[in-house]
Amino acid sequence: MGSCLLIPCVFLILGGQLLDGLFPDAWSQNTWTVFMALMVLPVCLVPTLKEGSGAAFAGCFGTILADIIGVSVVMYGMRGHPSVPFPELKFEQVANMFGNLSLAYGAGIIIPDLQRQHSDPSRMPRIVGITVIFVSCLFLILSSTAYSAVGCQISGNLLFTIYPDSATGMTSLGFKPRWGVVVMAYLFMQLHITIAFSVILNPAFYIAERLLLGMHKKKDMEIENGFGFEESATPADMLSKQSDPGNVNVNRPVRRSSKMSFVSVADSERVHKDDEEAEAAEYTGSNVFKYVALRITVVIILVIVAIVFKDHFSEFSDFIGASCITTNCILLPILFYFMKAWARVPMYEKAAGSIVLFVCFVLGCYVTYTTGKELFFPSDNDAEFPFCDSEYENKVYYNYTAAHEN
Repeated sequence: MGSCLLIPCVFLILGGQLLDGLFPDAWSQNTWTVFMALMVLPVCLVPTLKEGSGAAFAGCFGTILADIIGVSVVMYGMRGHPSVPFPELKFEQVANMFGNLSLAYGAGIIIPDLQRQHSDPSRMPRIVGITVIFVSCLFLILSSTAYSAVGCQISGNLLFTIYPDSATGMTSLGFKPRWGVVVMAYLFMQLHITIAFSVILNPAFYIAERLLLGMHKKKDMEIENGFGFEESATPADMLSKQSDPGNVNVNRPVRRSSKMSFVSVADSERVHKDDEEAEAAEYTGSNVFKYVALRITVVIILVIVAIVFKDHFSEFSDFIGASCITTNCILLPILFYFMKAWARVPMYEKAAGSIVLFVCFVLGCYVTYTTGKELFFPSDNDAEFPFCDSEYENKVYYNYTAAHEN
């Protein structure tokens, strides 16, 4: 639940910075953060993920377009560049990327909710695998393409790299982007974080509604209905009925145990299995005011946290990725898997899982400590390009405007 609450804080900080950049000198960043929270409230009040699937797809499409535009602006603005400067490799720099990468896969925390509301949970392993491969390919293309043009002078956020200075009209890399193109990239990213904010928050809403409002809880049907129950058939009875020549359902296939293993895990949290009307009914009547008030309260708390850390976006995002996301999406799933099925896990999975556990635990602890120190006790490092050596840490290696203005 902590991850589902802290990641949206990152989106609020980024959204406030994007809106402040789109409309400079209009309002303060704090005001834009509050305004963004008001923008996302209608989306946050959508009861379930299934009802917001179309909006989620639009958010995914928005970030892809924003990245394409951002990379295109950088590649065009740095055209004709010489060999890019190589970064000054240090363990601290390489290790700190772990937090950023972990945050990039932070959407994995909503997989249980997707599986809970999916009509066929047995398809989820394949869906997750394809999604992870697709997202990884996008990250590799984005990072390698941008690095090929600017090298170690790339910013931690591509959108900040293409933003022009209000006085000179040039970016930190020395080229003049077209303002309309920058606005398009910012708007598409704003669309993404607005929708992603509510999607990531959905599991936290679900848990809070269950704990505080008493919603989404299973009812003991046997107690309510007394002896009004049907006798459950055993697998042997089902096979005998299948082999009975007089049975009209002789061609009905027997459900495989392999598929049941997937379905049973997902069904454990499906209170209203295959009954969408019953699930939607929980958000009607007197519960409407309760869940709306609860969700608004959660958003208000997140706005306060986002305003507190608004000047430390990079450190805050890396800190969350290295701590919460690493714990909830990497360490705990592998650990619980080993605890529940150690006797059945193949040796190669045990070896691979143990290595991942050790490496991610060490890196997660290290990055959590370093970014936490910068977050709560910031240092005075004013280098414009901190990934470069002393020669290029405060000087642009290639200025297209200066090279072609004559």
